[in-house]
Amino acid sequence: MQGNELAGKRIVITRAREQASVLRDALAACGAEVIEIPTIEIRDPASWEPLDEAIRRLDEFQFLLLTSANGVRNFLARLRVCGRDVKDLDHLEVGAIGPATAAALKESGIKVDFVPREYRAEGLLETLGSRDLRGKAFLIPRAKVARDLVPRVLQERGARVEVVEAYETVAPTLPPGQLERLLTPCPDVITFTSSSTVSNFATLLEDAKLRDRIRGAAIASIGPITSATARELGFEVTVEAAEFTTQGLVAAIRERFAHE
Repeated sequence: MQGNELAGKRIVITRAREQASVLRDALAACGAEVIEIPTIEIRDPASWEPLDEAIRRLDEFQFLLLTSANGVRNFLARLRVCGRDVKDLDHLEVGAIGPATAAALKESGIKVDFVPREYRAEGLLETLGSRDLRGKAFLIPRAKVARDLVPRVLQERGARVEVVEAYETVAPTLPPGQLERLLTPCPDVITFTSSSTVSNFATLLEDAKLRDRIRGAAIASIGPITSATARELGFEVTVEAAEFTTQGLVAAIRERFAHE
């Protein structure tokens, strides 16, 4: 049930601007004052050719693994550019990392066969169970910079893995003084929805020499991988979503302030 637990709380969201609306609206609906500090910009890859070339060879693959809604969007756009459509994916087992990615696929009429909760080797292997992956080919369209653990673990199981760039994430440059203005007064909560948002925010803070400015803010993370990155970079995580989604993050923040 929607409440007003966050009335008067200043909450920073660090997602890419084009992805921030769901989190922003959910927090605002609980009464929060939402401050947007995008730490990521989503850009098209320098060349579409590696992805287009993989799409032309779709028949060679048995699995398609998408790791983000951005990857889904760009993969499907290039599918159309290459003269193909979602029916050409019927022979593939399609995996989605997390519910947001699964939702993006389902909205496009694509059946999702497996959904690990997070992009972790353990979760993916648990989902695939004891299946024999020897000789099976996985196509993974994803960000230019991404963790390599999952492809490596699949290869160790005997699979052939082809990772292709579907988009890239870059850290934006903020105008002089903007970060200090946005962080004044100190926010009550700073939210992180991926390891990239944490590392890029840390860089912004260091470059502007503003690390001390957020000393009183609670750090809220969408899940354990993001939390681990935050701790490595010196942030104390005090709120972590039990369900690794935007809704789970909002619920955890609401719970944190429910009894104040």
